[in-house]
Amino acid sequence: MIKSTKEIGPIFLGLVVLLTSCKEFKTSKEQPSTIAEEAEPLAGTFTNPLLDSGADPWTIYHQGNYYYIKSGDRAITLMRSPDITDLRNAEQKVIWRAPDSGDHSKNIWAPEIHYINDNWYIYVAADDGDNRNHRMFVLENTERNPFEGTFRMKSKLKTDANDNWAIDGSIFRHRKQFYFIWSGWEQPKLEGGEETQNIYIAKMSNPWTVSSDRVLLSTPEFDWERNWSYPGVWRPDAPVYVNEGPQTLPHGDKLHIVYSASGCWTPYYALGLLTMNMDSDPMNKNSWTKAKEPLFRQSEENEVFGTGHSSFFKSPDGTEDWILYHANDTPTEGCGGKRSPRAQRISWTANDMPVLGEPYPTSRRLRKPSGTRFQN
Repeated sequence: MIKSTKEIGPIFLGLVVLLTSCKEFKTSKEQPSTIAEEAEPLAGTFTNPLLDSGADPWTIYHQGNYYYIKSGDRAITLMRSPDITDLRNAEQKVIWRAPDSGDHSKNIWAPEIHYINDNWYIYVAADDGDNRNHRMFVLENTERNPFEGTFRMKSKLKTDANDNWAIDGSIFRHRKQFYFIWSGWEQPKLEGGEETQNIYIAKMSNPWTVSSDRVLLSTPEFDWERNWSYPGVWRPDAPVYVNEGPQTLPHGDKLHIVYSASGCWTPYYALGLLTMNMDSDPMNKNSWTKAKEPLFRQSEENEVFGTGHSSFFKSPDGTEDWILYHANDTPTEGCGGKRSPRAQRISWTANDMPVLGEPYPTSRRLRKPSGTRFQN
């Protein structure tokens, strides 16, 4: 029993000291945990772009690694990493150089690499220095490891009976049948005339041979597909209407083709969508439904422009779908060397339709694809 107020002082002071000590002890115990919680998400995240520059990005996941392919300086470079978001530190090798002259010596565009029947194939557009002569070509490497052996010219792909202009080719397999999709002209362009790039499809008898007539799947028809002039950057002598860069994206009961529309020299370069049911015939144009609005487009608010030429990949554990695309940081950078590869996760509706949302700003930190092996 406390007899007087003089006895309260020491007791109160002791309680204050005890409580203060406990508080300091608790704080010191929690601090490392807080740091760890902040560090772990940082280690498992990334920001776009994945490289400072690089148009028409494409990758494939094979036996624990992503193989990312790109063109430049009349050559093709292959990069390899278990972490697609860490391309800056990826192993890389120039795997093919164009010859000094000939029909595939210049303007090496949009290579893709595919692993088919234990061989590696690269599909790439090239010409002799004249864009009117752009055609698709196939390289082959018979080694299991694409960093070994040699990629040799296998064949020029004659995409139609008249051997018309063709770029941005991609192969896919559906119901045991190989198909080729690409961007092409209906007929040779007339000097000073209007130019229209369409999306076509044809059957293939093997990875280097088109074996059927081509079928038209899409032509630029909506306003958002027909942007061709952007003052201050580049204005063609005549209108150029663009559908290009087709890529397949299967999910559930649907097969999608995502393509790029409008001129890449404009900030309005965007992604469109074609969709068919899995049990339909890809060679029947009526099997496909074309979306009236773009699937993915620029975001002025996020300062991302010219969003296009996409490809798609799975996370290392196979649970997530991701888009890989190129874009610019300003609306006036056009088709130049400032286009850079970016990645973000996509989602799906209940009826198997892709949801891409909007392109994220480069300041936004994103979680790495699920199952990614990365260095802390």
